[in-house]
Amino acid sequence: MPGLYQLEKHLFTDADFDTMNWHDCHIHSFCFNDDYELLLDIDYIFEWVKPKKGSKYYKFWIAPCTLLFENVRQVELELEGQQPIIDYIERTNPQATVAAEYLGKEFEYDWDMVMINGEMTFKSAGFKQYVRQAPVLIRGQKLELETRGGICFDRLSFPEKNQESRIKS
Repeated sequence: MPGLYQLEKHLFTDADFDTMNWHDCHIHSFCFNDDYELLLDIDYIFEWVKPKKGSKYYKFWIAPCTLLFENVRQVELELEGQQPIIDYIERTNPQATVAAEYLGKEFEYDWDMVMINGEMTFKSAGFKQYVRQAPVLIRGQKLELETRGGICFDRLSFPEKNQESRIKS
């Protein structure tokens, strides 16, 4: 296994939805802002690495990311106790958006974010996911706050020249 993880890109959008997988991604925090945006600070798992012979533990290439949904409305949230962990995100029911000219997007969707301990549903015109740091290889599925730089909703991806990541065991 190579010691570096090469990111395909630093910003993911609606066009990438079918190739993305948020399963087991931890949500550290979320907020709504005055621009009708839902922002989530998540640990995105880029790759699950199978255990080597003689080991039973998976490792994971993970990076802190800001997941931003645009023109969000009709939010419903049910959450029980512990930290939210995404099971999957579903996008259905494309319909003409009420803010097509403003957003530059023709459609909005019904979104269902199913979590291990809850669910959030809403309407949104789409998303952007910003990769804030190079992925690191760890045994767990969650980065420590110190490693990830605390809670953050930055929309800046780390520089292209730092694309190669480091291994953290």
